[in-house]
Amino acid sequence: MDLGLGKKVAVVTGASRGLGRSIALGLAAEGCRLAVCARGEDALRTAAEEMRKEGADILAMPLDVTETGSARRLIDAAAERFGQLDVLVCNVGGNRRKPFAATTDEDWDTVLEVNLKAHLRCSRVAIEHMRAVGGGAILFVASIFGREAGGPGLSIYNATKSALISASKIMALELASEGIRVNCIAPGSIRFPGGSWDRRVKEDPEGMRRFLKANLPIGRFGTAEEIADVAVFLLSERASLVTGACLNVDGGQSRSLI
Repeated sequence: MDLGLGKKVAVVTGASRGLGRSIALGLAAEGCRLAVCARGEDALRTAAEEMRKEGADILAMPLDVTETGSARRLIDAAAERFGQLDVLVCNVGGNRRKPFAATTDEDWDTVLEVNLKAHLRCSRVAIEHMRAVGGGAILFVASIFGREAGGPGLSIYNATKSALISASKIMALELASEGIRVNCIAPGSIRFPGGSWDRRVKEDPEGMRRFLKANLPIGRFGTAEEIADVAVFLLSERASLVTGACLNVDGGQSRSLI
């Protein structure tokens, strides 16, 4: 199936490992030209070389999208390098897991920056360039725990991911008439090298076997490549009627009816 992404220009944040790296590789394989960023320069350079092996033209920028002015630098640099901007994937994220009563304003501010405000800043700049070409696609990487309770210790994570999904819905309504689609994906428990689930499996394999049995009907963790497959489709011309959606990619893990 031709996804219609050939020669499109895409920006992917947090692209040095995990979900961001896999999504960027998926877009590269479809013929996109890519601007990618991450905080770690060495890991970003390695990931960018993998994308070049897929035949993609790559602009790799080591930066932290939570820092003032970084969203503007990244998005404008991509549009200047490639002459346009068609796709934005906001993938960066984080958490400070602790009981709500133990959280501080600094905890909330830090996670709000990385899980929500950085995405919104990147989007505002990207919309300027997408308007110039008559449309585009924005995708936020949220979580199933933005759609339902994630459990004790996750008040900050839950709240920020829920806010991201909510913002994307309103953005989709506002931008639909301009040909700019906005969607979210909500991954469940995804295991990739260096990720939190990979660490937990190595530290407590028996506990993780129990977790899988109790929580994942599919019987295994998801992979970053499986997330990327869905993300690339949502960003493609084949998903032209899909906007304002949040799609669970979780092997049946989530319990919400909506």
